[in-house]
Amino acid sequence: MASDNGRLMQITAEDWAAAGVSPARGMELAVALTSSSDATDAPQRWHQLAQHVLCRSDPFAAHQLVRDHVFADWDWGHGPPPLWQPATSSTSDSSAASNLEACLREWELPSFEALHAWSICDREAFWERTIQRLGIRFHRPPNQTLDRSNGVTAPDWLPGAQMNIAASCFQAPDDWVAVISGKPDGTRTSIHYGELRSMANRVAVSLQRCGLDLGAPVAVVMPMTVESVALYLGIVLAGGVVVSIADSFAPAEMATRLRIAQARCVFCTSSVLRLGKRIPLYDRVATATELPVIVLDHEDPAKAAGTQAIQLRSQDRIWGEFLDGTPDEPSFTPVYQSSQAPINVLFSSGTTGDPKAIPWDQTVPIRAAADGHYHQDIRPHDVVTWPTNLGWMMGPWLIFATLINRATIGLFEDAPAGRPFGEFVQNARVTILGVIPTIVRQWRQTECMKGLDWSALRLFSSTGECSSPEDMFYLMHLAGYRPVIEYCGGTEVGGAYLSSTVLHPHQPSTFTGPTLGTEVLLLDGDGQPTHSGEVFLVPPTIGFSTRLLQGDHDRVYYQDTPVGPAGQLLRRHGDHLERLPGGAWRALGRVDDTMNLAGIKVGSAEIERVLNRTPGVSETAAIALPAPDGGPSRLVVFTVRAPSGTAIPTEVPSTQDLLAAMNQQIKTQLNPLFRIDEVCVVDSLPRTASNKVLRRELRRVK
Repeated sequence: MASDNGRLMQITAEDWAAAGVSPARGMELAVALTSSSDATDAPQRWHQLAQHVLCRSDPFAAHQLVRDHVFADWDWGHGPPPLWQPATSSTSDSSAASNLEACLREWELPSFEALHAWSICDREAFWERTIQRLGIRFHRPPNQTLDRSNGVTAPDWLPGAQMNIAASCFQAPDDWVAVISGKPDGTRTSIHYGELRSMANRVAVSLQRCGLDLGAPVAVVMPMTVESVALYLGIVLAGGVVVSIADSFAPAEMATRLRIAQARCVFCTSSVLRLGKRIPLYDRVATATELPVIVLDHEDPAKAAGTQAIQLRSQDRIWGEFLDGTPDEPSFTPVYQSSQAPINVLFSSGTTGDPKAIPWDQTVPIRAAADGHYHQDIRPHDVVTWPTNLGWMMGPWLIFATLINRATIGLFEDAPAGRPFGEFVQNARVTILGVIPTIVRQWRQTECMKGLDWSALRLFSSTGECSSPEDMFYLMHLAGYRPVIEYCGGTEVGGAYLSSTVLHPHQPSTFTGPTLGTEVLLLDGDGQPTHSGEVFLVPPTIGFSTRLLQGDHDRVYYQDTPVGPAGQLLRRHGDHLERLPGGAWRALGRVDDTMNLAGIKVGSAEIERVLNRTPGVSETAAIALPAPDGGPSRLVVFTVRAPSGTAIPTEVPSTQDLLAAMNQQIKTQLNPLFRIDEVCVVDSLPRTASNKVLRRELRRVK
């Protein structure tokens, strides 16, 4: 320890000053570093300093300085050093009080590893126990947990059951808080479980009164609000199918999704709030479709005076008219259906231009709730906030994972990029906060969350894209070093196949391993097991998709996949992962033509279809490149200029002009959340003999 202590004492007054630390505070930290040298190893020393010495008021640079000195001899080949250790006491925020620890005791298993092994060796028994633990309600119980007679690609989970999964969202007492909503001005409102159930029941009755058929697709293009949560649950209670469309999409993209899902009507808000500005939404929806639209216009003060704030088409109605004549409904008999009945159509990226339309049946929310229970450790009365939208899988996931676990959904009515969101997290006493890495990077760059009290947080969770260890380190320091549960999956699996847990030390931007109930293999290009390669999933498990509305599901997910070492049929997912020497897992991006941008999975073909309309452009190829620090992907577009003599402006646009024009095109025609980082002008795109663009060659160029 003497040499270690000597190295630590090399932090000079100039080092502390450069980190923004006052001389007096620098002396305190130097003394604490010297005292901590008696710790047996670097992780223990860091834990002491992080929990008892470093403060949120210390500049982040000071936290970095201390970490770098404590872990000066750390082998980064094993991944980032562990910055959080599971507690051993029975305090409410420790791993000893976690859902996983309770399961190990109840099921008499020695470790998480033993629990995971059981969950994939005896899948029926694991999911039967999970369903019991979650309290899933049945009108008629299933005959068995799993029927494999149609093969593992089309398993029948819970055959014979009659159920309505929305009913399982109301197990908490009526007087428990179900949703806390916050506005940028700091005002907050809350509704209880009994009130939310009455709202959802009223929606269900109104839909039935309007002639909703069993299984009718009903589109929802709304931000996450109390009304959208009640609407979602009401559609499911009434036996309808929610068609989830993100409110950020351009009209053409909305129209594509409405067409694919064959929606009957659309619910939307008149506008959405983005960083304090009202952005019209109804106008975009009306441009996208002639279908009847029901518009929630709750933000307009004119509504209180009984006047209509927006000009509606003849076929459209406002929310109040839709609910007129339907009193509050404290009780409603849900429409019970089989476990395989669809409840939601969500869209994921496609590689042929159109997005994939993936139906969720009634078993998928069980997967979401199980992941929330085991991996996010959601407990009764937790306040779970996850900036998302019903158009993405994390919107429905948030509803089911939170409510089935009898916790509280925390919703903020604006973008999460600024300090008002952080103040909501503080004042609503949020205990579990979900993020995407792009948001965290913005917080770090702007320091907008500096000085807030996030001490109520027990943990973070990160999903949607690869994260940077340094950004996740920054996130942890905002809350006095709480763990970040990395969560990797997708719409096609109803949750995650890879995650962290609260039972393991936390290395930023890494995963503990496969989620419970999920078996994962890493294979190289020859189909052999490897420590760095493409991930394949071993079916079946609850939550895995079994069909697409358009397209051949087996061709997309199973055709030409290698055979597992034990002869298993494998399911394709498209992610590139590596296992680190210390046992942790790390995500390295995609191996196919899809990418994650701002936490949204999108296909290169979808991007190129929009960009090819840019004046002066003949064709494009979009690729995602990893950031140098392992953070969110960078979108790079290779562009072939249109040949002379075509109907384009005679002046050849510069590369910067093309970049500006393409960013405008992608913003208005696809999604304003996407941004191109770089445009590369080339004479031609490399292609195979069958004319397919060789994106691997383009990645090598960059």
